Amino acid sequence: MKKSKKILKQVLSAAVLLGLSSVSFADIVINSGGVAKNNTTWTAEAANSLLNDDNVISPQGSTTITTSVRRANGTTVSNAPASAAHIYDTNHYYNQPSVNARAALVMDAQSGEVLYSKNTNTSMPIASITKLMTGVVIADARLNMSEKITLEPIDFAGAGGKNSSSTLKVGDTMNRAEMLLMALMKSENPAAAVLARTYPGGRSAFVAAMNAKARQLGMSATHYTESTGLDPRNVSSARDLGILVSAASQYGLIRQFSTTANYDFNLGYRVLKSNNTNALVRNGGWNINISKTGYINEAGRCVVMHSTVNSRPAVVVLLGASSTQARNDDATNLLNWVSNLPKRI
Repeated sequence: MKKSKKILKQVLSAAVLLGLSSVSFADIVINSGGVAKNNTTWTAEAANSLLNDDNVISPQGSTTITTSVRRANGTTVSNAPASAAHIYDTNHYYNQPSVNARAALVMDAQSGEVLYSKNTNTSMPIASITKLMTGVVIADARLNMSEKITLEPIDFAGAGGKNSSSTLKVGDTMNRAEMLLMALMKSENPAAAVLARTYPGGRSAFVAAMNAKARQLGMSATHYTESTGLDPRNVSSARDLGILVSAASQYGLIRQFSTTANYDFNLGYRVLKSNNTNALVRNGGWNINISKTGYINEAGRCVVMHSTVNSRPAVVVLLGASSTQARNDDATNLLNWVSNLPKRI
């Protein structure tokens, strides 16, 4: 196992040096001298490996988000209100980008310090950002990622009176790892639905586990009713999602799957060529460690990310943007802004 991990890291490092934005699991096996029957086999093996190595940490406590904000000279004001949308300087506000989104948060992922804040405590629908908690519950359960799962009509029934288009079909069979990859990377609702249905105890137990995890992490403005995000009763706040992203970043499985740029799902009788729903991940211009997008009418365009910017790990949450372009512009502007902040001494 140690030898294979070392080879894996070497191949990934080589991919970075070659400027490749993504490398398929099968490519990694082939280039490291291994043998994979197909992408499905390797995905399951990789997932099971990630679930059982030291890269996967189940956080036992909550992330503390401080209400301090940073001055332009690098010092902080410790009692600034959490809803403040400014970084305070002695005589003037440190310039910040305006955002289109209804709520926004930028947080230093190491200290929990809020660097940017807009309506962070407001609870609102979160659409497919829900699937990030779906991934956490699956990872916590340590289920067999090689187990084959078949999609049934109930998995396409939608939630909250909503349905959505899907490239998946009733009868499609994949292992649990690929279903999770489908849910986190491509945001496929039937994949998230079948993960809940096949959880020990079924859907009700899965939703109970989602809400229990939220309470454990201190996500006080959060409530889940199902696993996909189609139901607008799945609600959270930017603050709570900052906590969730920080927790999710501790899981190697979620880091890998949520930031896979593209993947070909080989179902035997057809191949589904799929891309990540986040353009910032697909374009490869930022060092993004966690990513999840979301959209329903009630939620608007949403995204959460954990990114490393100038050696600073930062969490970005955007809820309720008016369009995909506005969401991407907000995210890019905030990441650029973080990259220019004074570095901590």
